[in-house]
Amino acid sequence: MKTAAATLGTEPPVTAESARESLKRHGKSFHLAGKFLPPKTTERCARLYRFCRFLDDLSDESADSKLASQQLAQIEQDLLEKSRRHPAVADFLDLAEECGFETDPAVELVRGVRGDLSGVAFETEAELKQYAYRVAGTVGLLMCGVMGVTDPAAFRHAIDLGVAMQLTNIARDVREDAQNGRRYLPAAFLDQTPGIGAIAENHPESHGQISRGVRRLLEEADLYYISGIAGIAYLPFRARLGILIAARLYQSIGTEIRRMDFAVWKGRAKVSLLQKLFISGYTLVVFFRRWALASKPSGHDLTLHRDLKGFPGAHQQLEGASRR
Repeated sequence: MKTAAATLGTEPPVTAESARESLKRHGKSFHLAGKFLPPKTTERCARLYRFCRFLDDLSDESADSKLASQQLAQIEQDLLEKSRRHPAVADFLDLAEECGFETDPAVELVRGVRGDLSGVAFETEAELKQYAYRVAGTVGLLMCGVMGVTDPAAFRHAIDLGVAMQLTNIARDVREDAQNGRRYLPAAFLDQTPGIGAIAENHPESHGQISRGVRRLLEEADLYYISGIAGIAYLPFRARLGILIAARLYQSIGTEIRRMDFAVWKGRAKVSLLQKLFISGYTLVVFFRRWALASKPSGHDLTLHRDLKGFPGAHQQLEGASRR
């Protein structure tokens, strides 16, 4: 296992080829979707993915969580100071300058990844949504930057698509996360909160609570997918299909979990290559019927960002706002 120190100390210069290879190896759904994007956009998306992967590896592959936390704190400072001491950070800053987007969301991303190192046992829905914003909604914002989208109204929908994908991830990985000392299912989604050990060790008494919590997660994810996919209309025409395919492929993980009757403790829900090809083909057909010339949404559901007040790009809340 690599240590965080080794990751920072031996990080090679980031190249377009290494970025594409990272996307191909670790982000299979996004790699497939990238085949429908313009080549330059695909390369920029791969560079962004490479940076996000760099942060994840610091957290997940470190043998010393304290050291990894310190190094992520240093990266946060480097982003704030625009320091290029680490190649992955330098390439990200170069990408931000090249595309003309702000790096504030990346700072929040680092904070979200760093939070995983101290153990997680969420109590409230707000904690869950803020975490999903930090580790995935921010990526939606950065993707807007990579694609040249500058309309603040688009940012809200981009956040929502990222949150939807992260909620799907959490639903899929409940047991695996518990084995790493993390429970993202908030107690507010459960009648009785099973201990992390009970989830990790697959105690039968935890199954009912897990399935109910996962069902609730996917119901929430669907609301964010609706908003996120509606925001595709803000994207440049040639980018719309690739992002729509990525969204549909990720959403299909939730479909597989439903087919398992939410019994995620039985194994990790997977979407086969054949299924991915079918979904991509079907989305391609539907795209030209519905999404190619789709109009921008008339508004954004304020309540989706109820817990995100003050976060970059989030929809500012109105007291008493209701879901429309």
